[in-house]
Amino acid sequence: MVEIFQNIRRIYVFSKPCGELADYIEFFSESITDTSTYDLKAEFSSVKMFPSWTPTFYINLGTPYYIDLKNTRYKIGSDDDILILRNEDVTRHKLPADNIFTVKFYPGGLEAILGLNQAGLINQIINLSHILPAELLVKIKQPVSFEERVELMQSFLLTAYFKNHQQDHYLRMVNDCIGEYHATAMQLNTSAVAERLFITSKTINRYFNRVIGISPKSYFSILRARTALTAFVNHKDEFVPLDYGYYDLSHFHKDVIKFTGQKLMRSK
Repeated sequence: MVEIFQNIRRIYVFSKPCGELADYIEFFSESITDTSTYDLKAEFSSVKMFPSWTPTFYINLGTPYYIDLKNTRYKIGSDDDILILRNEDVTRHKLPADNIFTVKFYPGGLEAILGLNQAGLINQIINLSHILPAELLVKIKQPVSFEERVELMQSFLLTAYFKNHQQDHYLRMVNDCIGEYHATAMQLNTSAVAERLFITSKTINRYFNRVIGISPKSYFSILRARTALTAFVNHKDEFVPLDYGYYDLSHFHKDVIKFTGQKLMRSK
């Protein structure tokens, strides 16, 4: 199974963060554990996830699983909870009884809330016990509802945010650059984005490498490819390459192959 080409969201429930955290967290999620879904979940025994540069917590509520990162396979035990950056392709291997509680941050969100710079997480699997309080992890792993887990995690993250939050000029500028790129339908190159925000190309490169750990050109390329491919898979008949800054379908197709290693025909 490959992310985006196949809809992995069918085997999870999702919750959006509260307003104060909405700029920093994309979602909370948890595996659907109803035994009637086991046949469906069996279709997703191996999930390849493309680079997104989005720090993500994986709190294990079920069985052990394996993760492939940088050509190395890691066993994640039933008691193991991890943080990964997803700066490379990541493949997770799992069983139908798999049960994961997930917190997916936007780029820079981890630093805004917990003061942890994501550039230091590149190509690593981090033990969450080094980042989150042991008592919080214990509470989340209790047999409580998804909504209760969200409330526990969100309450902790809100407290940390208000305690540690500072008006970080680097993070604010990176968020403004990403917003500008979205607002112009992903049509602009790095220099044009920098010009609109009255900064230099050298400055925008320094800010992105400081906050996200990657150049703006590379991040915008990933963002555009992920956004356009998701739109294409969901609504092929309505897809217009120009809406995402591509000259034509051939230009988009080349980016898909570069980004995923797969041809569009495989998404059908």
